[in-house]
Parts: sequence; structure tokens; C-alpha cells
Amino acid sequence: MASEHYDLVIIGAGSGNTIVDDRFDDFRVALVERGPLGGTCLNRGCIPSKMFILPADVATTARRGDALGVPATVGPADWSAIRDRVMGKVDEDAADGLAGRREEDNIDVYQGTATFTGPRRLSVDVDGVVTEITADQVVLATGTRPVVPDIPGLEEAGFETSDTIMRLETFPARLGVVGGGYVGSELAHVFSSYGAEVVQVEGSDTLLNGQDDDVAAHFTAAVQERWDLRLGTELEKVSGGDRGPITLHLANGEEAEVDVLLLAIGREPNSDLLDLDAAGVEADDSGRIVVGEHQHTSADGVWALGDASSEEPLKHVANQDARVVQHNLLRALRAGDEDRSSWVTSDHTAVPQAVFAHPQVGRVGLTEAEARDEHGDDVVVARHDVADVAYGWALAGHLDGDAEARGS
Repeated sequence: MASEHYDLVIIGAGSGNTIVDDRFDDFRVALVERGPLGGTCLNRGCIPSKMFILPADVATTARRGDALGVPATVGPADWSAIRDRVMGKVDEDAADGLAGRREEDNIDVYQGTATFTGPRRLSVDVDGVVTEITADQVVLATGTRPVVPDIPGLEEAGFETSDTIMRLETFPARLGVVGGGYVGSELAHVFSSYGAEVVQVEGSDTLLNGQDDDVAAHFTAAVQERWDLRLGTELEKVSGGDRGPITLHLANGEEAEVDVLLLAIGREPNSDLLDLDAAGVEADDSGRIVVGEHQHTSADGVWALGDASSEEPLKHVANQDARVVQHNLLRALRAGDEDRSSWVTSDHTAVPQAVFAHPQVGRVGLTEAEARDEHGDDVVVARHDVADVAYGWALAGHLDGDAEARGS
């Protein structure tokens, strides 16, 4: 077995890949990534999803043209053309990123899976070829993967996740979406706008559970006019499928038949692939790697960032974590972990977030419920419906009854 030592090993080439710039030219670096460079955001998440959402927004706006005095006819979307444009750009950027890193003299790229065998000691498997690597400093930026529940019939019927659905060969006439969070709701908007009949299943009474109650209720009412919502129930079992129609059997006794099933019930950390115990790295019950204010883990010389350690699975959070780790890493590599006087801290309060569906939702800070939990009744709430302002009039809700323009 080959053995290599590095000043720095980074596992995960999403936001982790942004750490290494020219200030690391004097250090020997290993970058380990199981998939294409760019992580979830570039390859399976925020970037391609927004590129799919733009034509969905165009189609949605055009369908409201009559109410605005601009009659328009919208046919079914050209799925193949949209998919190839989006994923072609994504794949090109990932390939360029890999080629660029391979050209750097001080960086070795391992496209494989890393597992700890001891403190800052790893076994890296690249297509069956195993290399043992050690490092002075290790960064864990391993991200998450979609949760796949244990539901009878699911594996036999077949399903998609947010990692795979953007590469579908054939556009489905009927799409089932299980999950009412931002991923499921954004993709329901995309496929509905493109012309699919969408059935969305959510265990709560509203979509976007965790958003402000008023906002979640308004959003739910708005999209309920566009596709079939099955709220307050769960997917109990699945039958059929394997290239034929898929029947969803819900806990409330209802059924729905679809052509493709999308699971969007959340994501789980990839930390279970690392054997963290061997490295002395602590994780919580959910699998998130525990970090302190400097993004340092419980093990000397080991850091974590982004979805691997944060409760906020957002790219801009991961990028901010990466900047904190970058700053602190440079000082640790030069002065050692013991001198922390110049280290900076991370701050995950008041994180901005958005849901790019229709209507769009933006949020920063506490919801009303969270504020009351923290401060009791000493909370002031202000609400202003979009229907009461000029932009609301421009949306022409008084003409077509669109829930977005009503603002309530």
C-alpha cells in the first residue's frame, strides 16, 4: 500500500475546494472527492436547480399574460433541451475545476472515498487502489446525501432524489413529490410549470414547515391552486413502478398514481462514511460533526464546515465556514493549533435564506414562533400584504384571483 504525507488534506470538494488559494502554495495539499468537483451546489443543487427554475418562472408568468393584457400560449416545455443546457454547463464547469486542480504542482487530487484509520490518518480508495495518507491538518467538507426512508415497495418501484431527477431521460406526465420543504416545493414548481401533473405529499398541514406560520400558510394556499397537495398524511407504501405507473398508498387511505416518484424529505450527513471514531472526531445524534466557534472539531488538527457540521444546509453558510477555516488553517499550519489568539470565529445567526418557487419566499432571522419562544410576549409583529401595495396591483390579482397577488 502506498503512503503519502501532506500538510493539509481536504475531504470534499464543494466549499472545501474554495479554501486553497495561492497562500497555500508552500504547502502540500491533498483533495479527496468521491464525485465531480463542485459538490452538491454545482452538480446537484443550487446552481442547476436555479437554471431549471428560470424557464419555469417564464412559463408561469406567460400563463398569466391574459390577465395582464398580453395573451400568450404556453406549450409543454422541451425537457431535453432544458436538461442538456443546464447539465451540460454543470458538467463542463466540474471538469474544468478538476483539470485546473490537477495542473497545480502542490495539489494531489484523489477521486475516491476517504476513511479514517487513526488520528489524521486516512485510507483513500480510488477504484480499488488504496493509498494511506497522513496530514498535519484535515478539513472535513463531506456534505450530505438525500434521505431514503424504509417504505415497503419503494426500491422495487424505483424513485428519484434531488441528486438524480435533473438528469431524467424522459419528462414525466405525472410526478409524485414526497416532502414539503424547499427542495420538494421548488422542484414541484419546476415540473408543474413545465407541464407535468404534480402530486405533493407532506405530513404537516402546510408546506415549508419551519418558515413563519403566516408565510407557510400563504405559500401553501398559493401552490394548492397549481398542483395537487396531500397534506397531513404520509407515504405508507408504494406499488407498481419499474417503468410502469407507480401507485402511492397514503396513510389516510388515499392513493395517487404517478409516472415518476421524487423523494425530498431531507438530507443526512455523509459522516458515517468516514469512521470518525478512529479519528477522535465527535458527531451528534444526527450525524453532524460537532465544531466549536472556530470550526474546529474535537480532534486536534481536524476542522469541519458546511453541511457536514451545520444545521443550515445552505451554500452561502458553507462558503462562510470555508473562509473561517481558511483563515484559521493558515495560522495553524504556520504556528500550530496551540496558538489560537489570531483565529476568527463563525457566526450562524440571522442566516438569509430563500425558496425559489412561485411565489418566492425570503427569510432572515427568527420566525415569529421562534421569537416568542426566546422572548415570550415581548415581541412586536408587523404584516403588510403585497395585495395592498402598488406592486400587488401590478400582479393583477384583482383580475385573475391569483393567490400570489392576493398576498394572503
